[in-house]
Amino acid sequence: MSIHERHRLSVVVNARGTFTPLGVSRSSAGVAGAVAEALPEFFVMEELRDRVSDAIASATGAQAGTVVHCTSSAITLAVAAAMAGTDPRRIAALPDTRDMHNRVVIPAVHVVDYGQSNLQAIRLAGAHVSLAGDENRCGLDDLDEALDEQEVSCLLLTSSRLTHGEPLDLTAAVRLAHRRGVPAIIDGAGQFPRTADLLATGADLVLISGQKYLASPTAGLVAGSRRMVQAVRAQDRGIGRGMKATKEAVVGVLAALEEWQAMDRAKWEADQATKVTSFVQAAGEIPGITAEVIPDPTSLPLSRALLTVEDAAGLARELEAGTPPIYVMTDRVDEGQLVLELIPLDAGEIATILDRLRVLLDK
Repeated sequence: MSIHERHRLSVVVNARGTFTPLGVSRSSAGVAGAVAEALPEFFVMEELRDRVSDAIASATGAQAGTVVHCTSSAITLAVAAAMAGTDPRRIAALPDTRDMHNRVVIPAVHVVDYGQSNLQAIRLAGAHVSLAGDENRCGLDDLDEALDEQEVSCLLLTSSRLTHGEPLDLTAAVRLAHRRGVPAIIDGAGQFPRTADLLATGADLVLISGQKYLASPTAGLVAGSRRMVQAVRAQDRGIGRGMKATKEAVVGVLAALEEWQAMDRAKWEADQATKVTSFVQAAGEIPGITAEVIPDPTSLPLSRALLTVEDAAGLARELEAGTPPIYVMTDRVDEGQLVLELIPLDAGEIATILDRLRVLLDK
């Protein structure tokens, strides 16, 4: 009996990407085995965290790293680290920030909602938010003006396809912050393959989801300068206590990082591209569908399938209502388009999607 049968759960086909409500990703057998090996064992957790710091540094080029519960908690703890540092008194006082530099500057176009607004993740640390620009535009001049305020603790930037407006030059933004002695943090939750690029902006910390493209257990990876990483780790004696990573999560991250570094990434990228191209060719032969390959808007080394149909919203609903339910990206339905990410899917699941499309569009 499968786990889905045992607990009366739906078997789903996830073409929506690394989507938290669908369980995010699939871990490999090796990562699952490492987690199972860790569960019945004891560890000195500080030793384990030292080892994962070395592993994150090796995989990304950062000076150091740590693991927290998830990327949302990583935002909260990175902000806490910027305000309280490693000072035990300040760490114990949070979220009371009355005697600290407690303003976080964030471009208004980088306010995103992952199911929780990143503004709330900032405020959970006790910080106040200063928005630069507006929801349609944030130029370097807007950012410079916001950073000129009193009591600024850090700059928070977001690297995500969910941001708005013209892309902001992250390197130039980091330089503006550093010019004023303000640390810069980049939330790159779904950007693990680009961690080194994000660090190359000069950011003090880069925050990454372990369970997305690294396919580890649920974990937030924090990579960056040794000083700032130590300050994040120090929050375990304060508000970070409820956001700590478990032993199995840390061991799972270690296993996933080992697999990532051993992977032939050029072959992986080529295999993923072939998968999408083949799907697009087959989908384009279905009457009522125009199919094309689109690149990731944030320069991740992957592509997706874009389907243009007459009633995209209705088709998405019918796909989800079937057995098994098929989930796709629906942020372009107003334009008559659906986007599918195929990375975690096997040939059988892809065939299921194509068969369902043929049935639904042949009515």
